[in-house]
Amino acid sequence: MSQLAFLAPLTPEDAAKALGAQGARALSGGTDLLVQLRAGRARPSVIVDLKRIAGAIGVREEGGGFVIGACTPGILLSEHAALSRAWPGVVEGASLIGSTQIQARATLAGNLCNASPAADSVPAMIAGRATCVIVGPGGRREAAVESIVLGPGRTSLAPGEFILEFRLPPRPKRAADAYLRLIPRTEMDIAVAGAAVNLTLDDAGTVTEAHVVIGAVAPTALWLREAGAALVGSRLEAPAVEAMQAVVRAACRPIDDKRGTVEYRTRIAGVLAQRAATIAYQRARGVI
Repeated sequence: MSQLAFLAPLTPEDAAKALGAQGARALSGGTDLLVQLRAGRARPSVIVDLKRIAGAIGVREEGGGFVIGACTPGILLSEHAALSRAWPGVVEGASLIGSTQIQARATLAGNLCNASPAADSVPAMIAGRATCVIVGPGGRREAAVESIVLGPGRTSLAPGEFILEFRLPPRPKRAADAYLRLIPRTEMDIAVAGAAVNLTLDDAGTVTEAHVVIGAVAPTALWLREAGAALVGSRLEAPAVEAMQAVVRAACRPIDDKRGTVEYRTRIAGVLAQRAATIAYQRARGVI
């Protein structure tokens, strides 16, 4: 009978070396890994706990932006006042992962690297143009969050690589974001559809930059550049919003299942994008 080894390295280099072993799995929060272990869907030979690496847990301001340790639990993001003010959509996405108990463990890195199409924290990070610092046998590299997930359960991380931290850029004035999802129940469910919108306005309230990302309606979260472009130059007047929604609906590639039909998910994605854009716009103007 094979035995399961457990390692808790103290440095990124030691963690990368440990993760390079065949059958190694990273442990960030563990909320997905533990379920997979109990279901027999994961049978690693060694679990590498990343939480003891310096900087792996915590949020700090740097260069006008924010650096989030990859093992930081969601509850700490919600409690960080400056991050919540600057990036409310990112915090909203992270805070929707599971129950209060799960929030004490679940992390942005785990939610991203589990590579679920319905991951709640991913659309807002992509809309916020977040990057991640990746450590591996070849050293460190930085990559955009949208480049990590290749499809359900698949990432672009090479053997031995893991995410050490996330970086959110400095916030310009009159900028804000929002994330919304629809679930069948009132809480603790998987998104039928989700949408994140990140806006920057000028002094007159006109949109100068917009990023629209939808989730749970395709194999990966989709950054829709044309949807954002439809909002630029507007104050979210109806024609601009309708053009944005048309791009969203055209991009959807959902599946039929017991939680929603293709037609329903496609329509809801457009509605959520419109509502998220409205919230982001009001936040950027200081209305809410």
